[in-house]
Amino acid sequence: QVKMVESGGALVQAGGSLTLSCTVSGLTFPDYGMGWFRQAAGAEREGVACISWSGDSQRYPDSVKGRFTISRDNVKDTVNLRMDSLKPEDTAIYYCAPLSDYDECSPSWPLNTLYAWGQGTLVTVAS
Repeated sequence: QVKMVESGGALVQAGGSLTLSCTVSGLTFPDYGMGWFRQAAGAEREGVACISWSGDSQRYPDSVKGRFTISRDNVKDTVNLRMDSLKPEDTAIYYCAPLSDYDECSPSWPLNTLYAWGQGTLVTVAS
């Protein structure tokens, strides 16, 4: 059974930083690209960061580009999301997910999730 456990969410002030972590089990982690997603109250889930198996390919939407950085550790089976210059509009539940994007993050990467979602971790950015 594939399982993702996200952690690191917290209440932070606008302009602050936070690093989220996700541990994946039940699959061969280096065989998959990984993505971070978020879902704000009343909104659809959106992709915020993608990373290929090697880490060489990354992709971010304009809303977080230059502020968020995704990284992965293929030994520890973890993927992290470093978030800087946080804004109130970044408030959401954040999820990680394995992707079928392996060598490169395609433009359609948010559509390429493979498994059920984990419980997520809540990030609240106060103004």
